[in-house]
Amino acid sequence: MNAKVWVAYAAADEQFHIEVDFSVGMSIADAIELSGIERLTTLPEPFSFGIFGKKIKALSHILQSGDRVEIYRPLTINPKEIRRKRAAANP
Repeated sequence: MNAKVWVAYAAADEQFHIEVDFSVGMSIADAIELSGIERLTTLPEPFSFGIFGKKIKALSHILQSGDRVEIYRPLTINPKEIRRKRAAANP
């Protein structure tokens, strides 16, 4: 069975979950490049990223088989503002 990693990104209008063949020594940058996601959508600049919800600081971080690299985009609205609007609409 071939080892895999995944690259995930949720744009405002679509979601991506791309499977990539894993190789020992593969970095986050390698996985993103091999996924081809940059040809499919515009990634935010600069973007942040993590593995399974844990934020990672370096693109050179070495992956393990089965990891899911997540690319994060900035929030478009403050979560507190969302709650205020919801409370105002449903008093």
